[in-house]
Amino acid sequence: MIKVGVVGGTGYTGVELLRLLAQHPQVDIKVVTSRSDAGMPVAQMFPNLRGFINLAFTEPSMETLTQCDIVFFATPNGTAMQSVPELLKNGVKVIDLAADFRLKNPQNWEHWYKMPHACPELLDEAVYGLPEINRNKIKGSRLVANPGCYPTAVQLGFLPLLEKNLIESDSLIADVKSGVSGAGRKAEVATLLAEAGDNFKAYNIQGHRHLPEIVQGLNQVSAQPVELTFVPHLTPMIRGIHATLYANLTQDVDLYELFANRYQNEPFVDILPFGSHPETRSVRGSNICRIAVHRPHNGKRVVITSVIDNLVKGAAGQAIQNMNLLFDCPETTGLQQIALLP
Repeated sequence: MIKVGVVGGTGYTGVELLRLLAQHPQVDIKVVTSRSDAGMPVAQMFPNLRGFINLAFTEPSMETLTQCDIVFFATPNGTAMQSVPELLKNGVKVIDLAADFRLKNPQNWEHWYKMPHACPELLDEAVYGLPEINRNKIKGSRLVANPGCYPTAVQLGFLPLLEKNLIESDSLIADVKSGVSGAGRKAEVATLLAEAGDNFKAYNIQGHRHLPEIVQGLNQVSAQPVELTFVPHLTPMIRGIHATLYANLTQDVDLYELFANRYQNEPFVDILPFGSHPETRSVRGSNICRIAVHRPHNGKRVVITSVIDNLVKGAAGQAIQNMNLLFDCPETTGLQQIALLP
């Protein structure tokens, strides 16, 4: 059994991680931490876990965390990097679901996250945990930077075209919508029901923190530097990411065949028939990314639509997918839940 610790188990990502780990046949959850709720039974805060997780939240302790095989950090940005060096020194593998190890350049990190990095020496070692690109690197790593939700949907959509140099890389557009759970489980006016319900808006058009992560990832597979316009939107739903991606083709190509061939062996990427329209509800609660590709009026513009559940393939599910790779489990173990409809 894989002995697991979860640091920061009280947020939406944390409870989703616990829901999935509790169903994993190779996992033994040893500790779930929360500074503010230490002593409270996990199932008291999250009644859906009653009968599945009998632990109480505890204060984070290096003594208990170092007894685990792997520790997940479902914490705010800037938290994991304070503890990761000590955990690695004690032979514990780490998957960080926040952004502490996603950006390779520490100055870039400081610019976007407004704090110095606590262990920049580990940035090169950390493996970016998008299995569809870095599967083999993940298998041999001890520190995985789990991708963000927007970056997962966007990168998987553009990836086949950039790998084959089939689009103009300097004019990419990502128009992406997210449910309110992407903002986290905290009290904010903007995510109150009376504010977010029956409403739709763009935000952070001048620069979202996920932009450098997306560009960094796309540049790794592109022959030419990537320029991306990324516009996130908040939608009045709880879960889901819908990315509508635009690019200009540089040559004719069978788009469906390209995408189907690229992802034919990927257990969590589903390529729909050409011209389909994937829906966020079709992936709710699952680790699936569903993608469709379009070529309006048979012109030079290609439009890709990509949907994921931001809490699963965009966070907790992808983290468990990475854990399976680290411990040589079948990649789909504990992640074969069918999406919830209606």
